Amino acid sequence: MNQLLVQTSWWVPLYSLLGAIITLPWSSAIVRRTGPRPGAYINLLATIVAFIHGGFLFRTTWGNGPEFIVINWLSTGDLDLSFVLEISQMSTGAMELITGLSLVAQVYALGYMEKDWSLARFFGLMGFFEAAMSGLAISNSLFLSYALLEMLTLSTYLIVGFWYAQPLVVTAARDAFLTKRVGDILLLMGVVSVGTLAGSFNFADIEVWAETAELSPMVANFLGLTLIAGPIGKCAQFPLHLWLDEAMEGPNPASLLRNSLVVSCGAYVLIKLSPVVSLSPFAETTLIVVGTMTAIGASLVAIAQIDIKRTLSHSTSAVLGLVFIAVGMQHVDVALLLLLTHAIAKALLFTSIGSIILTTSNQNITEMGGLWSKMPATTLAFVIGSAGTIALIPLGNFWAMERWVNGFWSVPWWLLLLLIVFNGLTALNLTRVFCLVFLGQTQPKTRRAPEVPWPMAVPMVSLSIVTLLMPLMLQNWQLLLSWAGPWARNGPDPAVFGLPLVVLSGIVGCIVGGVIYLNPNRTEPVELPWKPLQDLFAYDFYIDKLYRVTVVLAVQQFSRFTAWIDRYFVDGLVNFVGLATVFSGQGLKYTVPGGSQLYVLTILIGVTLLGLLMSSLL
Repeated sequence: MNQLLVQTSWWVPLYSLLGAIITLPWSSAIVRRTGPRPGAYINLLATIVAFIHGGFLFRTTWGNGPEFIVINWLSTGDLDLSFVLEISQMSTGAMELITGLSLVAQVYALGYMEKDWSLARFFGLMGFFEAAMSGLAISNSLFLSYALLEMLTLSTYLIVGFWYAQPLVVTAARDAFLTKRVGDILLLMGVVSVGTLAGSFNFADIEVWAETAELSPMVANFLGLTLIAGPIGKCAQFPLHLWLDEAMEGPNPASLLRNSLVVSCGAYVLIKLSPVVSLSPFAETTLIVVGTMTAIGASLVAIAQIDIKRTLSHSTSAVLGLVFIAVGMQHVDVALLLLLTHAIAKALLFTSIGSIILTTSNQNITEMGGLWSKMPATTLAFVIGSAGTIALIPLGNFWAMERWVNGFWSVPWWLLLLLIVFNGLTALNLTRVFCLVFLGQTQPKTRRAPEVPWPMAVPMVSLSIVTLLMPLMLQNWQLLLSWAGPWARNGPDPAVFGLPLVVLSGIVGCIVGGVIYLNPNRTEPVELPWKPLQDLFAYDFYIDKLYRVTVVLAVQQFSRFTAWIDRYFVDGLVNFVGLATVFSGQGLKYTVPGGSQLYVLTILIGVTLLGLLMSSLL
């Protein structure tokens, strides 16, 4: 039975893909009599089957070594494109997390999008989303992983542009697709290079090759930079981070998956490529620099946003910045733990704010207030999700930070300072949102806000329970370090100094946020004393305008130049040849006598001259 589960593990991604295909008649509105709900139920059933199958598979693989399934696709000469699947406790656990959160998002969508006329199309796209992510979780092939990342890019474009009748939605979908393509092109170069150098696309073979590989510094640097370019775009890291903010124009259930799982898929591939990236110290430094800039910069930008979805999306980029730093420092276990704890907590936050958006028909946090008494379950969910996002004992993110700060004396001082600032800013941001949305006086848009119906309440409460139980789950999975862990041999206990500072920063952030936003004499909105600094954060460090005067302007000018060349040079040359042919033909018809003897003589002379010319050249 166990072997049968392993051999059929590749069915799990196919369940959701098959559900998306079966619902095409409803998604494309070919079937209208029954309405769109049957299509939604079929996709939901496929996800439930995938979740159950994945659960049994996870229990089977727990404590066992990895097994590999090889699917031969193309083999010719020296080229062997075989799809290898890794069935291990980590890969099946990641796949189970994906199917579980996808199930939560789909049940949530039944209530959130109850009256949407394209419900079946949305669920079909969610199934496509889930299939790509589930396949990516168990893929042990770099080539297959790249193809699945491209599926995610296409899925992002389609699902962000779901409400395509709105101009902002179309713009957001286009920008998300094009921004990701920038990193994907460079990643493709790296994929081809790694496959050529290592002689295989399998991650296991690539890791073995990287242990003994001897590359010149230039080759190693270029290879490392191309491999991290794709994850930078997928994970919304600086300077390719604006797409995630714009992608919030899509439906909230899709934003739930995008902020908890989709952005993590790029980091998951980066973690698998870390042995190759480690060949280039410059690439590792780049990861650390990019991660640091994004972690601090996105945290500051989040505090200046008034759209409730955008303020959380920027915090997602900030957390992924920490993951990049962990990978750059070869702290892979910390990176995986950060991805796990962040996915659960951020999914819970998006279920709570989705409830607020649905009941108030508003996303501006400055127009809200007093919702704690009207939506108690939503309020509690937001509090638990916020506590799980910051380093607050005993919830999940605390243990991720504890695992990182555990070796305080070997961790550089700047990293500890970074974690303190990041945790404090995150706590300040979430406290700010909580005070403006749930506390204070009710506003016109929040006076009649009821609690959400059960299709939205059940996923929200379920995620709240999972977030609270995360420490027990980590303990059972042996992912927690004891307080008597591998400390430095000399000197005082580092936990006494390092970890409490991180925890204290979160408490200070909550206190500062409460003091600012619970002050009855504060002005609306709260602004920094120096307005240019406020605008710098509010407009995302003017990155969008910087793009317009650099990349966008360069592309426009180059496009105009090539259009001029095409119109006046290429087309002009072709038109000149055509006109010359027409006029010469018209002129010749008045000069030839029409005798066949003259034609034969002309052809003979021409062939003779051509032969003499060719013989002289040879």
